[in-house]
Amino acid sequence: MTDDTTLQEAQKADKLRRFILVNMIIVPLIPFMMAIGVSFYYFTTSLENNTEASMKRIVSDHRNMIESFLLERKADLEFVTNAFPYDEINEQQAIDTIFENLKKQSGAFIDLGLFDPQGIHVRYSGKYELQGKTYADEFWFKQVMQNGSYISDVFLGYRRIPHFVVAIRHGRGEHTWVLRATIDTLYFDRMISQVRIGKTGEAYILNKDGISQSERRSSNIQVMEKDPEFADLSKSEELIHTFIKTDSSGIKYLYATTWLKDKEWMLVVRQEKKDAYRFLYTAAYINLVIMIIGLAVIIVVATFITDRILKQIEKLGREKKNLGNQLIRAAQLAEIGEMAAGFAHEINNPLQIIKSEHALIESILEDLSGKIDTGEKQDINEIEDSLSQIKLQVNRCSDITHAILRFGRKNEVRQQELNPCRIIPEIVHMIEKKAEVNGIEIIQYFSEHSPKFMGDPSQFQQVMLNLFNNAMDAIIERHGSKGGMLKIETGIKDEKFLTIKITDNGTGISRENLSKIFSPFFTTKPVGKGTGLGLSVCYGIIESFGGTMEVQSEDRTGTAFIIILPAATP
Repeated sequence: MTDDTTLQEAQKADKLRRFILVNMIIVPLIPFMMAIGVSFYYFTTSLENNTEASMKRIVSDHRNMIESFLLERKADLEFVTNAFPYDEINEQQAIDTIFENLKKQSGAFIDLGLFDPQGIHVRYSGKYELQGKTYADEFWFKQVMQNGSYISDVFLGYRRIPHFVVAIRHGRGEHTWVLRATIDTLYFDRMISQVRIGKTGEAYILNKDGISQSERRSSNIQVMEKDPEFADLSKSEELIHTFIKTDSSGIKYLYATTWLKDKEWMLVVRQEKKDAYRFLYTAAYINLVIMIIGLAVIIVVATFITDRILKQIEKLGREKKNLGNQLIRAAQLAEIGEMAAGFAHEINNPLQIIKSEHALIESILEDLSGKIDTGEKQDINEIEDSLSQIKLQVNRCSDITHAILRFGRKNEVRQQELNPCRIIPEIVHMIEKKAEVNGIEIIQYFSEHSPKFMGDPSQFQQVMLNLFNNAMDAIIERHGSKGGMLKIETGIKDEKFLTIKITDNGTGISRENLSKIFSPFFTTKPVGKGTGLGLSVCYGIIESFGGTMEVQSEDRTGTAFIIILPAATP
């Protein structure tokens, strides 16, 4: 049965521990996770928006730069056509001079050509043999004749090398002529590739059919090859469109696209997602580490606090159990006290009868003493001695019963003036027999200057008896039935206070227990021993008298209790 009870208590304790631990973890964890989650959400949203905004700004700036470059090259040719007549440009030296000046203006020009209305290349300045060739059927020539100006896509032409041209038409009818300049694709590619975003960012241009117009760093697609992803890139009609997409190699990219040249070309800027959002991933890792550390701290603290709570609960359980035992013991002592008071009262009645009979016998002996012979006087004297002893013992029993009756009247609290030199010896008289049986010497020193104090005699008696009994228990535990000493002293302090010092040479009190002895329900004695009053009760009684109680002790040496009470004012 005991094993089953112990097992049930252990299961309850384990269940309680799990309940407290889980709640100690979950309660702080929920707001912690919410705070981390909300802050991480807003941080990531802000970082994503900033990354996309930065990408849009780069695309916008690069678009403006490319369009400005193309417009400047077109403006250069328009200036030449407006500044020089056809006949002047048609001279080789003149066109070479104009070409050199254009190259000084921009290193993007690689040649310059003059065309008549039939598309014949009548004059050329450059490194290729193109003079005299006919371009009437070329797409770029048709476009410039129709629109007045044209910037072509990249094509091969007679050179069989990728390039694109800027052409300007001047005049109409028979006086029409065309000035065309070829743009260096390497120069143009370098200008486009100036976009540097992180480690993987790049920029390139596609035409409206998805044909690549510039070199690319991170793809096998060459210039003039079709980009298979163009259909996805050209879906949006936004001025600058950003999105995330996985390319044909399986890598996720952050894209930003915008149209150039009246939607003839598309500028594409892209960066690997993990590179673009590297700060976001770093923040995610840091956030994860913080969460793990925070969770570990919560678990450790929760475990520590749970153990502390369980220890406090266990301590309170022990104190409750001890309190229950002490209450039972107190009830028993109360019953014994009531019974003792009843016994004392009942014993006091026959003692009074014995006293009466003793007085009668003394009276009869006095009458007989004058009638008895001298030889029989010795017998009478022995009887008188016996009667004197009977009287002494009857008076002693009467004193003991009266003391017990006074002790039993503890509910009648009466503050009155008490003389320590009188009341303390009366109390000592009650424990003299116990001290004598156990070989304890009682030393009493009562200063003639000891002042009186105000208090309830019954409560003061309780305090003294408790201190005396505790002292004798400690003495017996250390010395057995020989060598014990109990010293009671009274004196005066500062002419306003009475001091009562009770010293023993018993086992003493350990240093760790010295600060606990006045705590309620604290005891070093096994259950069932002691008066049940406790030093905390004694301390409370002395405080109710307006005094204090101190203790001095050394383990295995002895203990001294010092009571300081205010002197009664006359």
